[in-house]
Amino acid sequence: SVLPSPAPPGLPDRFRMFRSCEWEVLERSLNILQASDFYWGPLSVGEAHAKLVGTYLVRDSSQGNCLFSLSVRMPTGPVSLRISFQEGYFRLKNWFSDCVVRLLELVVAGTRNNPLHFDEMGGTPLV
Repeated sequence: SVLPSPAPPGLPDRFRMFRSCEWEVLERSLNILQASDFYWGPLSVGEAHAKLVGTYLVRDSSQGNCLFSLSVRMPTGPVSLRISFQEGYFRLKNWFSDCVVRLLELVVAGTRNNPLHFDEMGGTPLV
C-alpha cells in the first residue's frame, strides 16, 4: 500500500490526503477543469446557484469528503450534486471516469436516453 503524501506544488491544500498513485489523476483532471469555462473553483452553494447562467457549472465542494460539486439549473430551481473521488475515479451516480470533464461528457450522453433521478431534485429527472 502507498501512504498518503502531501499535495504537489500548485494544487490546493484540500487535495492532500490521497495515495501518491492518485495524484496524477487529480492533477490532470484539475488542469483540464481549470482550462474549461464551466469550472469556478471555490464557491459556496449559494454563490454557485447565483452564478449559474448556463445549464451547469463545476465548483470545489465545500464538503470534506468530496472534491467537486456539479450545480445544475433545473425547472424547479438550481441543485448541487456531489462528485465523489474513489480509487482513482470520479463518480456521479452510476457513471465514473478518471477525468471530471470526461465524466460530465458521459453523464450528458447517458442522460439523453436514461434521465437521472436524485433525491436532491425532488423527483425531477436530469437530462
